[in-house]
Amino acid sequence: MKPLSRTTAALRAAFLGSRALGWLSVVMAAVLVVAALGLVVDDRTVGGQPVWLKPAKFAVSIAVYGLTLAWLLGHLRRGRRVARWAAYVIVVMSVLEVGIIVFQAARGRASHYNEATPLDEALWRAMGMTIVVLWVATVVLTVLLWRDGMPDRASAWAVRLGMLLLLLGLLQGFTMVVPTAEQLALDEQGVDTLMGAHAVGVRDGGPGMPLTGWSTTGGDLRIGHFVGIHGLQAVLLFAMLLPALVADVARRTRLVFVFSFGYAGLLVLVTWQALRGQPLLAPDGLTLVVAGGLFAATALGALLAWRSSQRVSG
Repeated sequence: MKPLSRTTAALRAAFLGSRALGWLSVVMAAVLVVAALGLVVDDRTVGGQPVWLKPAKFAVSIAVYGLTLAWLLGHLRRGRRVARWAAYVIVVMSVLEVGIIVFQAARGRASHYNEATPLDEALWRAMGMTIVVLWVATVVLTVLLWRDGMPDRASAWAVRLGMLLLLLGLLQGFTMVVPTAEQLALDEQGVDTLMGAHAVGVRDGGPGMPLTGWSTTGGDLRIGHFVGIHGLQAVLLFAMLLPALVADVARRTRLVFVFSFGYAGLLVLVTWQALRGQPLLAPDGLTLVVAGGLFAATALGALLAWRSSQRVSG
């Protein structure tokens, strides 16, 4: 099957799995077009970044998230009614969140951590509510997909472990809403300031990497958040590539476990690095040693998984 045909088939399967989530991705694609246009014609900045960069990033992330979940729901044999309602909740919460981000971008205001005015605070608190509800709805889908969904053990475990990574990544977003000591001190003095931060060791809004905006002068908690929420896609893609290389299902299952735990180690590593105030591209010696240990452990695990004759129960 040609790549275009495979893509078309995957999109058709996603819409059959959940029309709501499929249309969510279409809406996010439209938001991306608007945001991309804004990046070209609007030179305003918020927190040192182009005002339309955040809507663009959220649109891409949620579009991928929606299509992936829709495709997975197409494999469910039980609990489809519950899954459909959970999907509706995810769609509503996602549209609300991105809608607020776009609205604030149009106003030239920060959408995150912004409590400067009653309206800004109300919108920020509403975004906090949407992510909590979205996380709970994703937990519901995780339970349904854990027990039923994929035709073989390797794929089933890829979905299970990938969904856990997704939930961990979503949870990590809450680490960025904790006000810093400096922000609390300013708030006590009656000074309007953002409440919460993604940068560690430096202020938000400093020099950042192209496209992502991740800090190049300090730690950035958004890196672990990104790694976690896209862990599902990473594990699924790995599992999809395996059949062309490995015929034995048990061996593929073991390799899925190794890849997933290695990826989880990466999530912990980049989060730990950020909490220590280090830019992603400027790790210190200790970070490099730990990264080398993680790579070696993953490689050893892959070797053992390849050679082992034990069976993995599904």
